[in-house]
Amino acid sequence: MRIAPAFAALALALVLAPAAQADTPLPADQLSKVEAKLRQEGFTKWSEIELDDGMIEVDDAIDSAGKKVDLKLDPNTLAIVKRKND
Repeated sequence: MRIAPAFAALALALVLAPAAQADTPLPADQLSKVEAKLRQEGFTKWSEIELDDGMIEVDDAIDSAGKKVDLKLDPNTLAIVKRKND
């Protein structure tokens, strides 16, 4: 039966697809620039900064009012392009 090999190939592709799009740590020089930008914008701490799908993602950033948010930054300008309350 030819369905089993096709199903196996599809299953393998689904398992490997997330690995191809996995979050990537930022290089140290870019990380320090992002951290400086976050401090400039009033954030006091954050849990993780990574590159994902072409955008810089900051998880659990705490703003000056103590609110926790997730951020997306443009990797070229470091402008905050999305802010989501956590």
